[in-house]
Amino acid sequence: MNSTQVFRTNLIVILVAVTLSGVAWGADDAKESTALTIYSTATPGSIPPEMYQPGMQQATYGVQWRQQIPGYAIVKQERPIKLGQGRSTIRFTDVASEIEPTTVSFASITDPVSTHVLEQNYEFDLVSTDKLMQRYLDRQITVEQAHGEKVETIMGTLLSTAGGLLLKSADGGVQVINGYSNVRFPELPGGLITKPTLVWDIFTEKPGDHRTRVTYETKAMTWWTDYNIVFAEGKDANSGVLDIGAWVSIINQSGATYPEAKLKLIAGDVHRAPQPTPPRMMNRKSAMMEPAMAGADAGFEEKAFFEYHLYTLGRPTTLPDNSTKQIELFPTARKVPCEKVMLYYGLGSRYPAYGSPMTDRNFGIQSNPKVDIYLKFKNEKAIGMGMPLPSGRIRVSKLDPADETLEFIGEDTIDHTPKDEEVLIKMGSAFDVVGERKQTDFAVDTARRTMDETIEIKVRNHKEEKVKVIVKENLYRWTNWQITKKTHEFEKVDSRTIHFPVEIDKDGEVTIRYTVHYTW
Repeated sequence: MNSTQVFRTNLIVILVAVTLSGVAWGADDAKESTALTIYSTATPGSIPPEMYQPGMQQATYGVQWRQQIPGYAIVKQERPIKLGQGRSTIRFTDVASEIEPTTVSFASITDPVSTHVLEQNYEFDLVSTDKLMQRYLDRQITVEQAHGEKVETIMGTLLSTAGGLLLKSADGGVQVINGYSNVRFPELPGGLITKPTLVWDIFTEKPGDHRTRVTYETKAMTWWTDYNIVFAEGKDANSGVLDIGAWVSIINQSGATYPEAKLKLIAGDVHRAPQPTPPRMMNRKSAMMEPAMAGADAGFEEKAFFEYHLYTLGRPTTLPDNSTKQIELFPTARKVPCEKVMLYYGLGSRYPAYGSPMTDRNFGIQSNPKVDIYLKFKNEKAIGMGMPLPSGRIRVSKLDPADETLEFIGEDTIDHTPKDEEVLIKMGSAFDVVGERKQTDFAVDTARRTMDETIEIKVRNHKEEKVKVIVKENLYRWTNWQITKKTHEFEKVDSRTIHFPVEIDKDGEVTIRYTVHYTW
């Protein structure tokens, strides 16, 4: 055991022996209950693995990594306490280190009328080796040094801790001590505490046992949803079926553990007043992944709550500090029908609206050869879905029949999606279907304020089966336009977007031409 370990061991013994004044209110009190409501402010899919994988937080974020957790929680705890007549002091030690002190409230459920808080304090000057040493400057301590099997005891007044311990002995001599094995203090100085502590000065006219409730907000907690989907081919190249499972992941780095807590999750965009985020010098153990086994216990129950959705877990769960827990959101929905959509967007990126017509003939004529693939399904009860889907990340796999293993084929994110709405998952780009877009004619008449452009799009299918492709075009040059010639029918999606749905035979090609007339 090195000197630091021995010192900490003795420090713990001292702290355990100290009795704090007032009524101690710890985690071991009987009949305690905890409820948590967790809110997420994360963009779907934006939480990097280093936030919740072991050993990665400090390496990536240093001492400020807790600030990066994009969410917060409302903690509600009920505990029995005994109050005397008149004023009593209550010390609540099991509080999250990331607490927002201004959000704390205390109430007696037993006697809410005559019991109230006179003063409330939040104490966070936690004891540490450095602080304890600083408190004993100019005071006497005992230092032990190990010399083989022999231990030398040195007593003196602590003058400094810089570069070792500087002690002044009783005869006036000064000694610098390095490599000590143990330090003993006569007592724990006042004002130092082992845990962040809430202290209440409470008045009551009803002495005796009270059932009380404490509510506060803490940072460094969040949740998100991971959707795991298995895709299987349907009756043709443009359809398929999905097995859809959803898991909730919860990060707790608030500085407190919540045993057997009632858990609620809020899905929706809850507005909060902007707050500054000053740096914090906090550092703790790395997170541990802790999958939760659903078993036969009750899972999440969803309901509308104000303009949001509330997911309530039907059983208590424990959320340890510095942990990531996973809980099944809903049982896997089997054989959900979906449509495989191929989309060719020759421009590659959508152009914004400009303040004047874009008359440069070379503007936007580049060609993107990639044809994107999407999976689309409707979130409705008739096909085994129908639960409002919280925002989250979707990972899609497909079974390889050669060895019966699942292979990853794409990933996307979704925003909060109500029931009966369509879900569109971008999978990637097709290998055997390619596109080509070019401008074949262009004319502008600035006097008449007109402009005409002809576009030709070719899509080639090298697959062994027929495919359906949607050809997307943006009419980006000006707001007033009219299609004057076309080889295929189109659908107007919005004021600047049209779609040409086409079918392409195996090893076939489709050519689309259209002319657009702009006026201003």
